[in-house]
Amino acid sequence: MRKLSSASVAMILAISLYFMLSWGFDAFRMLTSPTYGLDDVWRSQFVFAIGSYLHLAPVGLLKLAAFFAILKLAVAAICAVHIADRFRSLAGGKADGEILEAGLMLVVAISILSVGPAVWSQNAELVRAGAIQLSLAALAVALLMLERSYVRKDERAEARIEAARTAFDETMARTSPRVHA
Repeated sequence: MRKLSSASVAMILAISLYFMLSWGFDAFRMLTSPTYGLDDVWRSQFVFAIGSYLHLAPVGLLKLAAFFAILKLAVAAICAVHIADRFRSLAGGKADGEILEAGLMLVVAISILSVGPAVWSQNAELVRAGAIQLSLAALAVALLMLERSYVRKDERAEARIEAARTAFDETMARTSPRVHA
């Protein structure tokens, strides 16, 4: 079976570890804050922007901030599950990259939502942080897609080999044995 290079797998694991730690810490900070992270004005701009677009009251803003904190915690948990799945696959089996892809879709959605208000307010630090997270998520998705295409090619090649082996066995069973004297 053809495997993806060790460097690609290491990069996928490193990106998963990054999102698990950074988004897990950020979610923990937001969930333990009495205002669900709204006290950090620069990092919560996207909550205020979405809240003003939806005409939310202060309690609605708190609920929206808690919702985004839970989403970040979910991404961190998904990344932790993927890391555990990768280590399990070292012992035998195959890692499922679709778990991480679902988490990375959340990363892309939240990053795009958070970069919009940062661009509007011309905050280069937040735009840079969002762009880094978007590019890391895109790199991980590209590597996961590459890994999936290699697995599919291997499965098709194995199916062709098995079909040829079966056809050969059937042909050999139908033909009479030849004895050469």
